Amino acid sequence: MRSLLRLRYLVLLGIHASPRCMLDPHHCFIYYSPGNYDLIQQPRNISEEAKRNVPFYMFIDEETEAYMKNRSMLDSSKRVGLWRIIVIHNVPYSDARRNGKVPKLLLHRIFPNIRYSIWIDGKLQLVVDPYQILERFLWRQNANFAISRHYRRFDVFVEAEANKAAGKYDNSSIDAQVDFYRTEGLTPYSEAKLPIISDVPEGCVLIKEHIPITNLFTCLWFNEVDRFTSRDQLSFGMVRDKIMAKVDWHINMFLDCERRNFVIQAYHRDLLEHMPPPVAVIRHPPALPNIITRERNQGKKIPRHGKDRRSGSRHLHKASAGNRESNFF
Repeated sequence: MRSLLRLRYLVLLGIHASPRCMLDPHHCFIYYSPGNYDLIQQPRNISEEAKRNVPFYMFIDEETEAYMKNRSMLDSSKRVGLWRIIVIHNVPYSDARRNGKVPKLLLHRIFPNIRYSIWIDGKLQLVVDPYQILERFLWRQNANFAISRHYRRFDVFVEAEANKAAGKYDNSSIDAQVDFYRTEGLTPYSEAKLPIISDVPEGCVLIKEHIPITNLFTCLWFNEVDRFTSRDQLSFGMVRDKIMAKVDWHINMFLDCERRNFVIQAYHRDLLEHMPPPVAVIRHPPALPNIITRERNQGKKIPRHGKDRRSGSRHLHKASAGNRESNFF
């Protein structure tokens, strides 16, 4: 039954997974580019050990594949730098964001033999070695699932209103999802939920050990994305709370500023193409003081002529003194 479920999603997406992909052990690094608008961000600061042992996979759609071939970025080897390219055909949804949730949340069905995975969205660039990420957020914390909390919001109901205000999804669908969760027992976040520190994640990075409980969590999370909106921040807290009510399990929700230490956000390609070119700023060096004239006049007294010169000088000193007093206050 397990293999049938796995093959069902492989056929559904049309992913041509080779036997080598299915047998990659221990670690897998995942990247997804949901449309033809992301620049390919090559990882930086990757150790030689990680380059030998950690496969870097990139999921792209047919539109992105055509763009890469036209630009001679992709050949028959299906590799771009460290990335191994997997092209998704016959996508099940018309919404690209919802299509992206399939490899993001059902990765254990596409790669059933891997031990760990790190997912980053297509807008991000990895700048830290993946072994350091696993050590920092899983092994050191004795955790098997890690995700950063939202940098501003920690309540699902507040997040839903923010999504509606930003036009992330149609308002009626968001309202229907939140109302259903309210009837299922979801309450606004408060200190009563401690040690749970947030109900809203920043879902652009997932760090996961592939064990039954984490696989179950992401399966149930995907069910909510399929059932309601593709805004997985809205369904995360509900699924987590339902599982934690049944078993002793926790998620490492780390600060979003920690996430920004190992991935950096880049502009989408369409934004870069429409940006105006940078304006050249020419800065001239400051003018040098007239040293020659000052040296010639040094030691010479400038004669004063008449009463007008002396009275004008006294008037200038009085005005300057008045200015200093007003500036002080």
